[in-house]
Amino acid sequence: MSFDIPQGIQDYLVELDDFIEREIKPLEQQDDNIRFFDHRREDARTDWDRGGLPSEEWEALLAEARRRADAAGHYRYPLPKAYGGQDGTNLGMAVIREHFASMGLGLHNDLQNEHSIVGNNVGLLLMIEYGTDQQKAEWIDGLAEGSAGFAFGITEPEHGSDATHMETTARREGDEWVINGSKTWNTGIHKAKHDLIFARTSGEAGDGKGITAFLTPTHSDGFQVEEMLWTFNMPTDHGRISLKDVRVPREAILGGEGRGLAVVQHFFNENRIRQAASSLGAAQFCINESIAFAKQRAPFGKPLASNQGIQFPLVELQTQCEMLRALIHKTAWQMDTQGAFSVSDKVSMCNYWSNRLCCEAADRAMQVHGGLGYSRHKPFEHIYRHHRRYRITEGAEEIQMRRVAGYLFGFMNQRAPKGVEED
Repeated sequence: MSFDIPQGIQDYLVELDDFIEREIKPLEQQDDNIRFFDHRREDARTDWDRGGLPSEEWEALLAEARRRADAAGHYRYPLPKAYGGQDGTNLGMAVIREHFASMGLGLHNDLQNEHSIVGNNVGLLLMIEYGTDQQKAEWIDGLAEGSAGFAFGITEPEHGSDATHMETTARREGDEWVINGSKTWNTGIHKAKHDLIFARTSGEAGDGKGITAFLTPTHSDGFQVEEMLWTFNMPTDHGRISLKDVRVPREAILGGEGRGLAVVQHFFNENRIRQAASSLGAAQFCINESIAFAKQRAPFGKPLASNQGIQFPLVELQTQCEMLRALIHKTAWQMDTQGAFSVSDKVSMCNYWSNRLCCEAADRAMQVHGGLGYSRHKPFEHIYRHHRRYRITEGAEEIQMRRVAGYLFGFMNQRAPKGVEED
Protein backbone atom coordinates (compact mmCIF):
# COMPACT_ATOMS: atom_id res chain seq x y z
CA MET A 1 0.00 0.00 0.00
CA SER A 2 1.44 3.36 -1.06
CA PHE A 3 0.42 6.64 0.52
CA ASP A 4 2.45 8.74 -1.91
CA ILE A 5 0.68 11.16 -4.21
CA PRO A 6 0.78 9.57 -7.69
CA GLN A 7 3.75 10.81 -9.69
CA GLY A 8 1.53 12.14 -12.46
CA ILE A 9 -0.29 14.44 -10.02
CA GLN A 10 3.01 15.55 -8.46
CA ASP A 11 4.34 16.45 -11.90
CA TYR A 12 1.15 18.33 -12.69
CA LEU A 13 1.49 20.45 -9.54
CA VAL A 14 4.91 21.53 -10.78
CA GLU A 15 3.39 22.41 -14.16
CA LEU A 16 0.63 24.42 -12.48
CA ASP A 17 3.11 26.27 -10.27
CA ASP A 18 5.16 27.18 -13.32
CA PHE A 19 2.04 28.49 -15.08
CA ILE A 20 1.14 30.58 -12.03
CA GLU A 21 4.59 32.15 -11.94
CA ARG A 22 4.65 32.85 -15.67
CA GLU A 23 1.06 33.96 -16.30
CA ILE A 24 -0.96 34.54 -13.16
CA LYS A 25 1.45 36.31 -10.79
CA PRO A 26 2.38 38.98 -13.38
CA LEU A 27 -1.33 39.54 -14.06
CA GLU A 28 -1.92 39.82 -10.31
CA GLN A 29 0.68 42.61 -10.10
CA GLN A 30 -0.34 44.35 -13.33
CA ASP A 31 -2.34 47.62 -13.10
CA ASP A 32 -2.33 47.40 -9.29
CA ASN A 33 -4.46 44.26 -9.41
CA ILE A 34 -2.79 43.24 -6.16
CA ARG A 35 -5.21 45.65 -4.46
CA PHE A 36 -7.83 42.91 -4.62
CA PHE A 37 -5.73 40.70 -2.36
CA ASP A 38 -4.35 43.07 0.29
CA HIS A 39 -6.00 44.68 3.31
CA ARG A 40 -8.11 46.88 1.04
CA ARG A 41 -9.57 43.90 -0.77
CA GLU A 42 -13.21 44.20 0.25
CA ASP A 43 -13.47 47.78 -0.92
CA ALA A 44 -11.60 46.96 -4.11
CA ARG A 45 -13.80 43.96 -4.79
CA THR A 46 -17.10 45.51 -3.73
CA ASP A 47 -19.27 48.00 -5.57
CA TRP A 48 -21.08 49.54 -2.62
CA ASP A 49 -23.07 51.81 -4.93
CA ARG A 50 -24.67 48.76 -6.56
CA GLY A 51 -25.82 47.10 -3.38
CA GLY A 52 -22.55 45.41 -2.49
CA LEU A 53 -22.18 43.45 -5.72
CA PRO A 54 -18.75 42.37 -6.99
CA SER A 55 -17.07 45.22 -8.86
CA GLU A 56 -16.85 44.90 -12.63
CA GLU A 57 -13.05 45.26 -12.50
CA TRP A 58 -12.76 42.41 -10.03
CA GLU A 59 -14.89 40.03 -12.07
CA ALA A 60 -13.13 41.01 -15.29
CA LEU A 61 -9.79 40.13 -13.68
CA LEU A 62 -11.11 36.72 -12.63
CA ALA A 63 -12.43 36.12 -16.14
CA GLU A 64 -9.04 36.95 -17.66
CA ALA A 65 -7.29 34.53 -15.31
CA ARG A 66 -9.75 31.79 -16.29
CA ARG A 67 -9.26 32.58 -19.98
CA ARG A 68 -5.49 32.21 -19.67
CA ALA A 69 -5.86 29.00 -17.69
CA ASP A 70 -8.21 27.58 -20.29
CA ALA A 71 -5.84 28.52 -23.12
CA ALA A 72 -3.05 26.71 -21.27
CA GLY A 73 -5.19 23.60 -20.83
CA HIS A 74 -5.61 23.79 -17.04
CA TYR A 75 -9.07 25.19 -16.45
CA ARG A 76 -10.89 22.08 -17.68
CA TYR A 77 -8.63 19.55 -15.91
CA PRO A 78 -11.45 17.56 -14.22
CA LEU A 79 -13.58 17.32 -17.36
CA PRO A 80 -13.64 14.41 -19.83
CA LYS A 81 -11.16 14.67 -22.69
CA ALA A 82 -14.08 14.91 -25.11
CA TYR A 83 -14.79 18.37 -23.63
CA GLY A 84 -11.21 19.59 -23.57
CA GLY A 85 -10.38 18.23 -20.12
CA GLN A 86 -7.81 15.79 -18.80
CA ASP A 87 -10.14 13.21 -17.24
CA GLY A 88 -9.03 14.53 -13.87
CA THR A 89 -9.71 12.38 -10.83
CA ASN A 90 -11.25 13.18 -7.47
CA LEU A 91 -7.87 12.50 -5.88
CA GLY A 92 -6.20 14.84 -8.35
CA MET A 93 -8.72 17.59 -7.66
CA ALA A 94 -8.35 17.15 -3.89
CA VAL A 95 -4.57 17.43 -4.09
CA ILE A 96 -4.72 20.45 -6.41
CA ARG A 97 -7.33 22.27 -4.32
CA GLU A 98 -5.35 21.77 -1.12
CA HIS A 99 -2.12 22.82 -2.84
CA PHE A 100 -3.64 26.04 -4.15
CA ALA A 101 -5.27 26.99 -0.84
CA SER A 102 -2.05 26.32 1.07
CA MET A 103 -0.37 28.98 -1.09
CA GLY A 104 -2.60 31.68 0.39
CA LEU A 105 -4.84 34.24 -1.25
CA GLY A 106 -4.18 35.00 -4.87
CA LEU A 107 -5.47 35.17 -8.40
CA HIS A 108 -4.57 31.52 -8.90
CA ASN A 109 -7.32 30.50 -6.47
CA ASP A 110 -9.75 32.71 -4.57
CA LEU A 111 -12.08 30.66 -2.42
CA GLN A 112 -14.53 33.43 -1.63
CA ASN A 113 -16.20 32.94 -5.02
CA GLU A 114 -14.86 29.48 -5.96
CA HIS A 115 -12.55 31.03 -8.55
CA SER A 116 -9.62 28.85 -9.56
CA ILE A 117 -7.39 28.32 -12.57
CA VAL A 118 -8.48 24.68 -12.30
CA GLY A 119 -12.24 24.90 -12.49
CA ASN A 120 -14.80 23.06 -10.39
CA ASN A 121 -17.54 23.27 -13.00
CA VAL A 122 -20.49 21.44 -11.49
CA GLY A 123 -22.95 23.03 -13.92
CA LEU A 124 -21.09 21.51 -16.86
CA LEU A 125 -20.91 18.09 -15.21
CA LEU A 126 -24.68 18.20 -14.71
CA MET A 127 -25.21 19.22 -18.32
CA ILE A 128 -22.96 16.45 -19.66
CA GLU A 129 -24.72 13.84 -17.54
CA TYR A 130 -28.35 14.97 -17.76
CA GLY A 131 -28.76 17.49 -20.57
CA THR A 132 -30.76 16.70 -23.66
CA ASP A 133 -29.01 16.90 -27.03
CA GLN A 134 -30.57 20.33 -27.56
CA GLN A 135 -29.45 21.56 -24.13
CA LYS A 136 -25.93 20.26 -24.65
CA ALA A 137 -25.66 22.02 -27.99
CA GLU A 138 -26.78 25.27 -26.39
CA TRP A 139 -24.77 25.10 -23.17
CA ILE A 140 -21.68 22.95 -23.20
CA ASP A 141 -19.18 25.19 -25.02
CA GLY A 142 -19.97 28.23 -22.88
CA LEU A 143 -19.95 26.24 -19.65
CA ALA A 144 -16.66 24.57 -20.54
CA GLU A 145 -14.81 27.82 -21.15
CA GLY A 146 -16.44 29.65 -18.24
CA SER A 147 -18.24 32.24 -20.36
CA ALA A 148 -21.71 30.92 -19.50
CA GLY A 149 -23.33 29.54 -16.39
CA PHE A 150 -26.48 29.30 -14.36
CA ALA A 151 -27.34 29.90 -10.73
CA PHE A 152 -28.82 27.19 -8.49
CA GLY A 153 -32.25 27.87 -7.02
CA ILE A 154 -32.55 25.18 -4.36
CA THR A 155 -32.63 26.79 -0.92
CA GLU A 156 -35.79 28.60 0.14
CA PRO A 157 -36.32 31.33 2.74
CA GLU A 158 -38.28 28.97 5.00
CA HIS A 159 -36.47 25.74 4.10
CA GLY A 160 -32.69 25.54 4.28
CA SER A 161 -31.12 22.10 4.61
CA ASP A 162 -34.37 20.22 3.98
CA ALA A 163 -35.00 20.69 0.27
CA THR A 164 -37.73 18.04 0.20
CA HIS A 165 -40.19 20.41 1.90
CA MET A 166 -39.74 23.19 -0.66
CA GLU A 167 -42.78 25.35 -1.24
CA THR A 168 -41.89 26.39 -4.79
CA THR A 169 -44.23 24.58 -7.18
CA ALA A 170 -44.64 24.15 -10.92
CA ARG A 171 -47.79 23.08 -12.73
CA ARG A 172 -48.13 22.00 -16.33
CA GLU A 173 -50.28 24.05 -18.72
CA GLY A 174 -50.12 22.54 -22.18
CA ASP A 175 -46.52 22.57 -23.36
CA GLU A 176 -45.46 25.00 -20.65
CA TRP A 177 -44.80 24.87 -16.93
CA VAL A 178 -45.83 27.69 -14.60
CA ILE A 179 -43.56 28.23 -11.58
CA ASN A 180 -44.46 30.01 -8.35
CA GLY A 181 -42.36 30.39 -5.23
CA SER A 182 -39.14 31.89 -3.91
CA LYS A 183 -35.49 30.98 -3.53
CA THR A 184 -32.62 32.38 -1.52
CA TRP A 185 -28.82 32.19 -1.54
CA ASN A 186 -28.80 32.03 -5.32
CA THR A 187 -25.06 32.44 -5.81
CA GLY A 188 -24.11 34.23 -9.03
CA ILE A 189 -27.63 35.42 -9.73
CA HIS A 190 -26.41 38.98 -10.34
CA LYS A 191 -24.90 37.84 -13.66
CA ALA A 192 -26.59 34.53 -14.50
CA LYS A 193 -28.94 34.53 -17.45
CA HIS A 194 -30.55 31.33 -16.18
CA ASP A 195 -31.41 29.97 -12.77
CA LEU A 196 -31.78 26.22 -12.23
CA ILE A 197 -35.03 26.34 -10.28
CA PHE A 198 -36.06 23.29 -8.28
CA ALA A 199 -39.84 23.06 -7.85
CA ARG A 200 -42.27 20.44 -6.66
CA THR A 201 -44.27 19.05 -9.56
CA SER A 202 -45.82 16.02 -7.85
CA GLY A 203 -45.85 14.13 -4.58
CA GLU A 204 -46.09 15.39 -1.01
CA ALA A 205 -43.89 17.59 1.16
CA GLY A 206 -40.97 15.52 2.37
CA ASP A 207 -40.87 13.26 -0.68
CA GLY A 208 -37.54 13.03 -2.46
CA LYS A 209 -39.33 12.26 -5.72
CA GLY A 210 -41.55 14.76 -7.51
CA ILE A 211 -39.12 17.69 -7.58
CA THR A 212 -38.13 18.92 -11.02
CA ALA A 213 -35.23 21.15 -12.11
CA PHE A 214 -36.03 23.90 -14.64
CA LEU A 215 -33.45 25.98 -16.51
CA THR A 216 -35.31 29.26 -16.05
CA PRO A 217 -34.32 32.47 -17.89
CA THR A 218 -33.79 35.24 -15.34
CA HIS A 219 -35.37 37.79 -17.71
CA SER A 220 -38.70 35.91 -17.64
CA ASP A 221 -41.83 37.81 -16.73
CA GLY A 222 -42.48 37.25 -13.03
CA PHE A 223 -38.84 36.47 -12.18
CA GLN A 224 -37.59 39.06 -9.70
CA VAL A 225 -34.35 39.47 -7.76
CA GLU A 226 -35.70 40.84 -4.49
CA GLU A 227 -32.43 41.56 -2.68
CA MET A 228 -28.76 40.71 -2.52
CA LEU A 229 -27.85 39.25 0.85
CA TRP A 230 -24.91 40.94 2.56
CA THR A 231 -22.59 38.51 4.31
CA PHE A 232 -19.70 38.18 6.76
CA ASN A 233 -17.42 38.51 3.72
CA MET A 234 -18.18 40.98 0.96
CA PRO A 235 -18.90 41.46 -1.91
CA THR A 236 -22.14 39.54 -2.23
CA ASP A 237 -23.34 37.54 -5.21
CA HIS A 238 -26.06 35.77 -3.20
CA GLY A 239 -29.59 36.77 -4.11
CA ARG A 240 -33.13 36.14 -2.91
CA ILE A 241 -35.54 35.79 -5.80
CA SER A 242 -39.26 35.38 -6.28
CA LEU A 243 -41.19 33.67 -9.06
CA LYS A 244 -44.77 34.63 -9.88
CA ASP A 245 -46.40 32.70 -12.70
CA VAL A 246 -43.05 32.29 -14.46
CA ARG A 247 -43.57 30.30 -17.67
CA VAL A 248 -40.97 27.98 -19.13
CA PRO A 249 -41.25 25.42 -21.93
CA ARG A 250 -41.03 21.71 -21.19
CA GLU A 251 -37.61 21.76 -22.88
CA ALA A 252 -36.36 23.69 -19.84
CA ILE A 253 -36.45 20.56 -17.67
CA LEU A 254 -32.98 19.25 -16.80
CA GLY A 255 -32.70 15.58 -15.90
CA GLY A 256 -36.27 14.50 -16.26
CA GLU A 257 -39.57 15.31 -14.59
CA GLY A 258 -39.62 14.54 -10.87
CA ARG A 259 -35.91 13.66 -10.68
CA GLY A 260 -34.44 17.04 -9.77
CA LEU A 261 -33.00 16.16 -6.36
CA ALA A 262 -31.41 12.95 -7.60
CA VAL A 263 -29.76 14.96 -10.38
CA VAL A 264 -28.15 17.53 -8.11
CA GLN A 265 -27.16 14.93 -5.50
CA HIS A 266 -25.09 13.17 -8.13
CA PHE A 267 -22.24 15.61 -7.65
CA PHE A 268 -22.66 16.51 -3.97
CA ASN A 269 -19.86 14.21 -2.86
CA GLU A 270 -17.45 15.51 -5.49
CA ASN A 271 -18.16 19.07 -4.39
CA ARG A 272 -17.80 18.26 -0.72
CA ILE A 273 -14.48 16.42 -0.98
CA ARG A 274 -13.03 19.30 -2.97
CA GLN A 275 -14.27 21.82 -0.43
CA ALA A 276 -12.76 19.73 2.34
CA ALA A 277 -9.41 19.79 0.54
CA SER A 278 -9.59 23.58 0.12
CA SER A 279 -10.31 24.12 3.82
CA LEU A 280 -7.44 21.81 4.70
CA GLY A 281 -5.11 23.82 2.47
CA ALA A 282 -6.21 27.11 4.03
CA ALA A 283 -5.70 25.64 7.51
CA GLN A 284 -2.20 24.53 6.54
CA PHE A 285 -1.43 28.03 5.25
CA CYS A 286 -2.46 29.55 8.60
CA ILE A 287 -0.28 27.07 10.50
CA ASN A 288 2.74 27.62 8.25
CA GLU A 289 2.48 31.39 8.56
CA SER A 290 2.15 31.15 12.34
CA ILE A 291 5.23 28.96 12.65
CA ALA A 292 7.31 31.32 10.49
CA PHE A 293 6.13 34.36 12.49
CA ALA A 294 6.76 32.66 15.84
CA LYS A 295 10.35 31.92 14.82
CA GLN A 296 11.19 35.53 13.99
CA ARG A 297 9.09 37.41 16.55
CA ALA A 298 11.10 37.84 19.76
CA PRO A 299 9.27 39.65 22.59
CA PHE A 300 10.96 39.69 26.01
CA GLY A 301 14.25 38.74 24.38
CA LYS A 302 13.37 35.29 22.99
CA PRO A 303 11.45 33.94 19.98
CA LEU A 304 7.77 33.19 20.43
CA ALA A 305 8.52 29.74 19.06
CA SER A 306 10.38 28.83 22.26
CA ASN A 307 7.15 29.05 24.29
CA GLN A 308 5.11 25.89 24.74
CA GLY A 309 2.00 28.06 24.86
CA ILE A 310 2.72 28.83 21.19
CA GLN A 311 4.03 25.39 20.24
CA PHE A 312 1.35 23.08 21.61
CA PRO A 313 -1.76 24.58 19.94
CA LEU A 314 0.05 24.55 16.59
CA VAL A 315 1.19 20.97 17.20
CA GLU A 316 -2.42 19.92 17.75
CA LEU A 317 -3.58 21.72 14.60
CA GLN A 318 -0.77 20.20 12.52
CA THR A 319 -1.62 16.73 13.84
CA GLN A 320 -5.22 17.20 12.80
CA CYS A 321 -4.10 18.37 9.34
CA GLU A 322 -2.00 15.25 8.86
CA MET A 323 -4.80 12.92 9.91
CA LEU A 324 -7.36 14.76 7.82
CA ARG A 325 -5.09 14.79 4.77
CA ALA A 326 -4.76 11.02 4.95
CA LEU A 327 -8.55 10.60 5.17
CA ILE A 328 -9.21 13.04 2.32
CA HIS A 329 -6.74 11.30 0.02
CA LYS A 330 -8.07 7.86 0.91
CA THR A 331 -11.68 8.97 0.45
CA ALA A 332 -11.02 10.67 -2.89
CA TRP A 333 -9.16 7.59 -4.12
CA GLN A 334 -12.05 5.35 -3.08
CA MET A 335 -14.48 7.63 -4.90
CA ASP A 336 -12.39 7.18 -8.05
CA THR A 337 -12.10 3.40 -7.72
CA GLN A 338 -15.43 2.43 -6.14
CA GLY A 339 -17.85 5.22 -7.05
CA ALA A 340 -18.68 8.63 -5.65
CA PHE A 341 -21.37 7.29 -3.29
CA SER A 342 -19.35 4.36 -1.96
CA VAL A 343 -17.88 6.44 0.87
CA SER A 344 -20.53 9.08 1.54
CA ASP A 345 -19.96 8.84 5.29
CA LYS A 346 -16.22 9.53 4.85
CA VAL A 347 -16.96 12.48 2.57
CA SER A 348 -19.15 14.00 5.27
CA MET A 349 -16.46 13.40 7.90
CA CYS A 350 -13.86 15.13 5.73
CA ASN A 351 -16.15 18.03 4.93
CA TYR A 352 -17.38 19.04 8.36
CA TRP A 353 -14.08 18.46 10.12
CA SER A 354 -11.95 20.35 7.59
CA ASN A 355 -14.22 23.39 7.64
CA ARG A 356 -14.12 23.49 11.42
CA LEU A 357 -10.35 22.94 11.41
CA CYS A 358 -9.81 25.85 9.03
CA CYS A 359 -11.69 28.22 11.33
CA GLU A 360 -9.68 27.02 14.31
CA ALA A 361 -6.39 27.43 12.43
CA ALA A 362 -7.29 30.95 11.29
CA ASP A 363 -8.31 31.88 14.82
CA ARG A 364 -5.02 30.52 16.20
CA ALA A 365 -3.04 32.38 13.54
CA MET A 366 -4.69 35.62 14.63
CA GLN A 367 -3.74 34.85 18.23
CA VAL A 368 -0.12 34.04 17.40
CA HIS A 369 0.22 37.20 15.30
CA GLY A 370 -1.44 39.35 17.96
CA GLY A 371 -2.88 42.68 16.89
CA LEU A 372 -1.35 42.33 13.44
CA GLY A 373 -3.19 39.05 12.95
CA TYR A 374 -6.49 40.68 13.82
CA SER A 375 -5.88 43.49 11.34
CA ARG A 376 -6.58 43.39 7.64
CA HIS A 377 -2.88 43.65 6.90
CA LYS A 378 -2.82 39.86 7.34
CA PRO A 379 -5.21 37.45 5.57
CA PHE A 380 -6.31 35.41 8.59
CA GLU A 381 -9.45 37.36 9.42
CA HIS A 382 -10.47 37.09 5.76
CA ILE A 383 -9.83 33.36 5.75
CA TYR A 384 -11.84 32.93 8.94
CA ARG A 385 -14.78 34.96 7.69
CA HIS A 386 -14.86 33.15 4.37
CA HIS A 387 -14.47 29.59 5.61
CA ARG A 388 -16.95 30.12 8.43
CA ARG A 389 -19.65 29.93 5.76
CA TYR A 390 -18.72 26.35 4.86
CA ARG A 391 -19.74 25.19 8.32
CA ILE A 392 -23.25 26.08 7.09
CA THR A 393 -23.23 25.77 3.30
CA GLU A 394 -22.35 22.62 1.33
CA GLY A 395 -24.46 20.91 4.02
CA ALA A 396 -24.23 22.34 7.55
CA GLU A 397 -21.85 20.45 9.83
CA GLU A 398 -24.85 19.19 11.83
CA ILE A 399 -26.33 17.74 8.63
CA GLN A 400 -23.00 16.12 7.79
CA MET A 401 -22.77 14.62 11.28
CA ARG A 402 -26.35 13.36 11.04
CA ARG A 403 -25.42 11.81 7.70
CA VAL A 404 -22.46 10.01 9.26
CA ALA A 405 -24.67 8.83 12.10
CA GLY A 406 -27.15 7.45 9.59
CA TYR A 407 -24.49 5.21 8.11
CA LEU A 408 -22.95 4.40 11.50
CA PHE A 409 -26.22 3.23 13.04
CA GLY A 410 -27.60 1.56 9.93
CA PHE A 411 -30.29 4.08 8.94
CA MET A 412 -28.72 4.72 5.52
CA ASN A 413 -26.92 2.75 2.82
CA GLN A 414 -23.76 3.55 0.88
CA ARG A 415 -25.42 3.85 -2.48
CA ALA A 416 -26.42 6.44 -5.03
CA PRO A 417 -29.76 8.19 -4.51
CA LYS A 418 -32.66 6.48 -6.21
CA GLY A 419 -32.71 7.43 -9.86
CA VAL A 420 -28.96 8.08 -10.06
CA GLU A 421 -26.81 5.38 -11.62
CA GLU A 422 -23.07 5.29 -11.06
CA ASP A 423 -20.48 3.93 -13.45
